[in-house]
Amino acid sequence: MPPLELAVVLPTFNERQNVRPVLDRLEKTLRDVAYEVIFVDDNSPDGTADEVRSIALSSSRVRVIQRIGRRGLASACVEGMMASPAPYIAIMDADLQHDETVLPQMLQLLKSKDLDLVIGTRNSLGGSMGSFSASRVWLSNLGRRLSTLVTHQELSDPMSGFFMLSRPFLQETVGDFSAVGFKILLDIVASSRRPVRIAEVPYRFGEREFGESKLDILVGLEYLYLVLDKLLGDYMPVRFVLFAMVGGLGVLVHLALLYELLHIAGLTFGVAQLVATVVVMTFNFLLNNWLTYRDRRLRGASIVLGLATYYAACSIGAFVNVRVGTFVVENGWPWYAGGILGVVLGSVWNYAVTAVFTWKGDGRRRRAPKPVSQ
Repeated sequence: MPPLELAVVLPTFNERQNVRPVLDRLEKTLRDVAYEVIFVDDNSPDGTADEVRSIALSSSRVRVIQRIGRRGLASACVEGMMASPAPYIAIMDADLQHDETVLPQMLQLLKSKDLDLVIGTRNSLGGSMGSFSASRVWLSNLGRRLSTLVTHQELSDPMSGFFMLSRPFLQETVGDFSAVGFKILLDIVASSRRPVRIAEVPYRFGEREFGESKLDILVGLEYLYLVLDKLLGDYMPVRFVLFAMVGGLGVLVHLALLYELLHIAGLTFGVAQLVATVVVMTFNFLLNNWLTYRDRRLRGASIVLGLATYYAACSIGAFVNVRVGTFVVENGWPWYAGGILGVVLGSVWNYAVTAVFTWKGDGRRRRAPKPVSQ
């Protein structure tokens, strides 16, 4: 066997029907390359990992990493890339929408021009977004404009999930990866402490034949989160920024609801304040669960326990807020200083405690899916 030259990393979730077709296509395209294929599967309920294992029994170039209790395309790509000794690594989707026939061209460019990275782009001459809706094209263009805030160099398709990089460049930058969300390419380029040597290869984005697209509004939010993390991550946790933003929105909701309960429902202030507080705490919990802690999202029965711990933590946070603010004002500080200091300390308390007790670090260990019959 010739020395391994290329690893193709395919992050998957519910892509069982696409496993054999994508392997067949790669075999035809890379027949002159010593390569391996690594599927990194986030414990797919449809048995994707089992399907790959059944193929790997008779194919030494195919293997699978099945992740239990961990989710996310970016972190899956990192695990797959670090699991291979290959000098060149390609990232692509398993859904047959990326054009695998350009992989040899990407590899040749990396080798012949001493590049760090070759990107498959849909936005240059010869490339195409395929049947993307107008809203998805707009989202892609917005992502391209936002990317310049952190990459400091122009990329025609920074939201591309189809690219190839060299092992030395990966080792140079991987320690600074955020590894969040669905757009690992931007993370890689933004993590480099020097200009990246990049080439782009156009391709036409294909149609999905099996399974369902994972693209939804959260992909856009994850992209924004990544940009914020690259801009602010050295100074303040982006998760805390989001937590504070949710809290600020909660204040506005609280005031609006309090007004309605007092002036329309005719409740007394004490009752109205209690109702508004409980409603807004619930609102903040649900929004944080959906946005701030989307990678640790609580589901099913765990939401009830999570909400209870959130109530408890925020109740203590409110007490800290009032006591600290009162103490500061009583010792001669202006009222606004007491208010700001109380809010800040209360928010830090709420964030720290709920991160430990409400949204635990590994996002709950999930039971492995039952094998799917062949």
